[in-house]
Amino acid sequence: MRRAARARAAIAAVVLLAAAPARAELPPALQALPAATRVDAALAELGRQLFFEPRLSGDGSRSCASCHEPVRGFADGQPLSRGYNGTEYFRNAPGLLSVRLKTRLTWDGRLDGADLATAVRDMVTEAHFMNADARLVQERVRQIPALMQAWRRAFGDASEPYGPRLFAAIAEYLRTLDAPDTPVDRHLRGERVALPPALREGLALFHGKAGCARCHHGPLGSDGRAHRLGVPASPAVSRDALRMITLLRHHATMGVPGYMDEREDLGGYVVSKVEADRGRFVTPSLRMLTHTAPYLHDGSLATLEEVLDFHLRGGGAGSELAPVALEARERAALLALLRALSPPLPAYPQALPQDYAALPRGRR
Repeated sequence: MRRAARARAAIAAVVLLAAAPARAELPPALQALPAATRVDAALAELGRQLFFEPRLSGDGSRSCASCHEPVRGFADGQPLSRGYNGTEYFRNAPGLLSVRLKTRLTWDGRLDGADLATAVRDMVTEAHFMNADARLVQERVRQIPALMQAWRRAFGDASEPYGPRLFAAIAEYLRTLDAPDTPVDRHLRGERVALPPALREGLALFHGKAGCARCHHGPLGSDGRAHRLGVPASPAVSRDALRMITLLRHHATMGVPGYMDEREDLGGYVVSKVEADRGRFVTPSLRMLTHTAPYLHDGSLATLEEVLDFHLRGGGAGSELAPVALEARERAALLALLRALSPPLPAYPQALPQDYAALPRGRR
């Protein structure tokens, strides 16, 4: 009887929801950055030290910071990022500031933004990124006294290094890396801010005539969804055997049918296997753009001017973008807005790798 009553109540609730008038949705808009999130300070400090520790890679040659440099907005300034020694990668390294706000991670959106620890694990253990075995890294951490001190401050005196906790520590550090607040954010919160006329015009164009907010909304200026802009296949990948090998391996590990015949970056198709998703890439953040050039998933555009022109002319072949005609003043106003979302970088304290000190028998 109780089960039947619950079932009737559930059906009634569904009917009620279906009958309820649809709530009017606000049009998509750029939003102010939210307040900093609360973190475990000891865990984040351990994560900071691990982020800059090259012994998290297989041969001890590269750290997370090798492709995510603080002075470059936690990007690397290269069109296509370097891979692990003996490999090269086929995509641009995105900046990490305010990464905690991303709903999807990687250019093809294959990772959940709510699970930063899993993304860290993939970067550390993937053969073409850092090529590390988690058990080997655990033992390396155990043999570095300074890291062990930080580890036990975070996890307790009886704790021993363990891969999932290591990845969680780096994820906690990433949650501290927020893009700085700007006058545009304060304006968007409704505070009394005297924005220059160009910025006010840029915001109006962004939400209106230029149509930017359709895909670039929310606090990051990203809808977190994948779109096709018609970016041509990267010649830098097709002419570099090492990058092509990594691309083909990526297709193989993602289960792409006939992957050896797929010689271009397929974007979201590798996740969904839906033809309509070929060439779709997740909308990037608009935060800190002046620090993270070059742009697009293949780093093929060097300047913000080139990026804006590409979008205004409707992208490339097969693009979902529509051309937009702007006067020179309007184009300058949009560029002013994009630059205003990139204030100077704060100082992000780095950590120097510490020396090994082999432990005696037994736990110390």
